[in-house]
Amino acid sequence: MGSLSVWVAIVVTVLGLVAVMAAVARRLLGVRFGRVRLLLAGVLGLLVSGPISRGMAGSVPRDTTSTAPLWLLILAVVASVIVAMVFLVVAEALVPTGRVTPLLWLRGLRARSRRTRRYAQILAIAVRHGLGPYLRGRRSAAPAARSLRQALEEGGLTFVKLGQVLSTRRDLVPGEFVDELSTLRDRATPIAWAEVQAVLAAEFGVPPDELFASIEPEPLAAASVAQVHAATLLSGASVVVKVQRPGLRSIVDRDLDIVGRLAATLETRTRWGRTAGAVGLADGFAQAVREELDFRIEARNLTAVAAADPDGPVTFPVPVAALCTEKVLVMSRLDGVPLSGAAPVVAARGLDAADLARTLLFCVLRQILVAGVFHADPHPGNVLLLTDGRLGLLDFGSVGRLDGGVREALQRLLLALDRGDPAGATDALLGVVARPDEVDEERLERSLGQFMARYLGTGGGTDPQLFRSLLRLIADYELTVPPEVAAVFRALTTIEGGLAELAPGFDVMTEARGFANRYFAELWRPETVRQALTAELTTLVPVLRRLPRRVDRIASALERGRLGVNVRLFADERDRRHVSSLVHQVLLTVLAGVAGIMAVLLLGTAGGPMVTATLSLFALFGYNLLAVAAILALRVLVVIFRTDR
Repeated sequence: MGSLSVWVAIVVTVLGLVAVMAAVARRLLGVRFGRVRLLLAGVLGLLVSGPISRGMAGSVPRDTTSTAPLWLLILAVVASVIVAMVFLVVAEALVPTGRVTPLLWLRGLRARSRRTRRYAQILAIAVRHGLGPYLRGRRSAAPAARSLRQALEEGGLTFVKLGQVLSTRRDLVPGEFVDELSTLRDRATPIAWAEVQAVLAAEFGVPPDELFASIEPEPLAAASVAQVHAATLLSGASVVVKVQRPGLRSIVDRDLDIVGRLAATLETRTRWGRTAGAVGLADGFAQAVREELDFRIEARNLTAVAAADPDGPVTFPVPVAALCTEKVLVMSRLDGVPLSGAAPVVAARGLDAADLARTLLFCVLRQILVAGVFHADPHPGNVLLLTDGRLGLLDFGSVGRLDGGVREALQRLLLALDRGDPAGATDALLGVVARPDEVDEERLERSLGQFMARYLGTGGGTDPQLFRSLLRLIADYELTVPPEVAAVFRALTTIEGGLAELAPGFDVMTEARGFANRYFAELWRPETVRQALTAELTTLVPVLRRLPRRVDRIASALERGRLGVNVRLFADERDRRHVSSLVHQVLLTVLAGVAGIMAVLLLGTAGGPMVTATLSLFALFGYNLLAVAAILALRVLVVIFRTDR
């Protein structure tokens, strides 16, 4: 029992010394560290304290009665603390605090293992489709665009979506790749009916029979995200049920992590990645894909788009709010045929194909230019020709949103293109894109003038290559297209193909210019102008009422020679803290340098009173000053490493 008490006392003492050593090191450095890191620093300091103390004690005679042993013991303790501080600074430089902890490392071990296996799968897919030479920086005889498209299709949902997004970025991707990637379709093999029932039961907590009067086991359509089943509510209403594939979220999260890492590598190592902002593009893509996996967001998107054009000629499905969850979306059923196969039906019914195409185009343009919320993927499969002759839009998982400033710039761009005004088009374009630090506006204006003369000349309609050429022009001047504006081009280029299928020869740009003329004519109606002036005057009246008094005060002060300007430097608390931190670091650096120089001078000075047979008083002072210099220098270094992580 006695020996156990002794061991307990030893353990408690050691732990106490470790804690004291770690606390002193942390306090001298002046920043916070993790517990594990502090524990390791304390243990290291305690381990080296013994050898350092014994080494210094060896120079002191055993029969001495001076205070030299005490001073040397203090110096040994300080040296041990400095060792612990050095460990913390080096650890901060190599692995900054907060980046990696043992617990996070253990949690991430399984994720890293899964990611490594996925890397191997992607690499095998790329090699199988002939992309291996490109990965090694070489070229291959195989067509790269087709190989990339096939590899993305085999890669799964995330990479199919990535290919679809890249197919809309003609400002970033070569034309042959865009043409090939634009053929990607989000298709998949249907999942079993038992799995659908399991998802419905998990989302609502009751069997599907208690939610629907009937539901068809055979899906109407199946994609890589979800599949759609026809159903009838208990009220008798005809609906469709969109059910997300089980286990999709974890797969997408893993693949998006890989896409983000690849984007970071591109932005770090390639000029193209830095110019295009690869990390920002990857972040926007990841956000869009994650939103598409939450059907509650799709339901809100559907409601927002429908509310923006409530009386329009295009029909939208209505979501059943009580039956919309993250993985299930129930909405009213639109009965019709997809636009991709509607040409025979249009001819059989005697409908005007050009009028239908114009209706769909004007609907999308109203969403973009007026409402600011629009369907970002209106491909022919998402557009229905209904049995009553109207058009319907489906699948609102991908929706774009534009703020008022971008909408106004797009309106001015469309108006300038219609007028053939290069100067106005240049100003509007620079208001839409993310411009670089330096851009030759005069040269850009001339290029836009040549562009309009070539593609928007009178007679014969517009060139079908207009959108592609405009994006190439934007890329030539390194004007980065923001994701929300890229979604606009994606919607327009996508709908252009669908309208060409519905009404061959339909001129999208000419009709868009007609829409612009009609829309801007509506803006100049007396009632619209009166409402705009009323809103502006309501805002300006309070300012105008205060303006005469303020002008009189300024004139009086100027007349009396008392006009002055009051400028407060460092008014922001963050600025003051930043400057104070810089001053503190400079002072600590100077003090560390002075203490180090004095230490070197004292250590190099011969003679003086002897503390021991081999140690002079000057050398003792020098060692202490050297310890002070080391502590101050380490304090500066740890702040530098902490702020630069």
